[in-house]
Amino acid sequence: MPKTWRADLTAGLTVGIVALPLALAFGASAFGQTEGGPEAGLITAIIAGVVAAIFGGSNVQVSGPTGAMVVVLAPVLAAHGAGVLGLLCLMAGFMAVMAGFFRLGRTVSAIPWPVIEGFTHGIAVIIFCQQVPAALGVDGAGLSGNALVAAVQAFGRANWTQAYWPILAALGVAFFMVAGARINRKVPWSLIGLVVISAVWALAHLPGEVIGQLPTGLPTPSFPSLSWTLIKDLSPAAATVAILASIESLLSARVAAQHSDTGRFDPDRELIGQGLASMATGLFHGMPATGAIARTAVNTSNGARTRLAAIVHSGILLAIVSFPFTIQLVSTIPLAALAGVLLVTAVRMVPFTTARTLLTLTRQDALLFVATAVITVSLDLIYAVGLGIAAAAFFALRAMSRAAGVRRVELPGPAHEGDERIAFYRIDGALFFAAAERLMDKVSSKDASVVILSLSSIQIMDSTGAQVLGDLVVSLERSGITVLIEGIQSQHLALARGGGVTRAVRHTNHVFTEIEPAVDHARSHIQREQADQ
Repeated sequence: MPKTWRADLTAGLTVGIVALPLALAFGASAFGQTEGGPEAGLITAIIAGVVAAIFGGSNVQVSGPTGAMVVVLAPVLAAHGAGVLGLLCLMAGFMAVMAGFFRLGRTVSAIPWPVIEGFTHGIAVIIFCQQVPAALGVDGAGLSGNALVAAVQAFGRANWTQAYWPILAALGVAFFMVAGARINRKVPWSLIGLVVISAVWALAHLPGEVIGQLPTGLPTPSFPSLSWTLIKDLSPAAATVAILASIESLLSARVAAQHSDTGRFDPDRELIGQGLASMATGLFHGMPATGAIARTAVNTSNGARTRLAAIVHSGILLAIVSFPFTIQLVSTIPLAALAGVLLVTAVRMVPFTTARTLLTLTRQDALLFVATAVITVSLDLIYAVGLGIAAAAFFALRAMSRAAGVRRVELPGPAHEGDERIAFYRIDGALFFAAAERLMDKVSSKDASVVILSLSSIQIMDSTGAQVLGDLVVSLERSGITVLIEGIQSQHLALARGGGVTRAVRHTNHVFTEIEPAVDHARSHIQREQADQ
């Protein structure tokens, strides 16, 4: 920090300005028609920004309200009311802390890339659709709980004699953000657009909803009321929030660590930090927090190197809500203008080149990507990730089972009389539950007196594979075939013993570590048989 504090201050100031409209917009979007949304968004950005910066596992992560969290919170608050938000934050935060305590932070690396991208694209579609009613000036009460259906319903309910005003407000902010980015990406065009549109709106006394009066400063912290019935009802939603916050925070921190020279991040500590941040915001009547990919990217691109930048970002937002003059200015922002900010944010969340790449790689990747996106939009975020991971696991297991194989190969060295009565099989790849039965069906003892099973090329073996292999040896021995085992690797030896492989062979001398002694032993069996005949 002594060497980088100037850059950290500059980055924190920039992120604070960028975060202001996003915090207001995400809060308003999550609460819908319920009052207190913009205030909750600001509280979350302030409190979570500080707590996660101090206790989290990343040096440059910026935390606060995000679009993905809005998608989860909106139906919960619509069903239970805003009064449950504090308890929801505490429950979800505690779950995240426990996940970090049990060192589950690295599990996010198990989520396949097509699933992550499908998840991100689906969230972007939901965020975009959620803004359509506000951009049309339509009251969200009575609309469908599905964002896509609600957007379609909003077009049917819009008052087209006055809808052009909120539409122009949303488009005006979007114009500033899109056109301004072509001039200078470091300028906070979303904030400039909000200022200009709000000024025009106030001076012209245009119709439509605005944010309204906000309290000055932060509210007094208080512990939410507890009820076992309410805890039970909120448990599924809290688990969803905790999982989503963990995934998004870890992905954001990992991307930041890969694209900036700010040191490695600790995923388990990051989960604990984000959990504590959500619990803290719950005490201050805020929203669950998560690492924000967009704000973290702004932070690193402006030279942030330490946690000071995220703390400064929260300080800037706290200064804004601490003075009546600035609060008065914020209260005049039209909700349609905030919708414009999120419309552009949703579009920017979608990297079209990535979608094109995934759709043209393989059919499996395309199916995972599209299915995850569709389920995210139509059903539920966590269902989408869970089903996506399950489908990816199925495809991976199928690919592994197809890569595994049993080949009958020639015996090494010069040919000997009677070699045609020795069947030498080499098992390759993975001998596990998805492939074991199919592989063993390929082992034939027809016209063979001795079967050599080479296991030295097996990369993966599980208990099912060992059991099937043991059953095969037993079957061959019962039919009068002598079975020789070669090349059991040390890491598979316990499984082979447990599966009965080593017990099933006729003699303990029939287990070899190298192929040459095994072949010599097999030829000696053939010679004895020929002598007996």
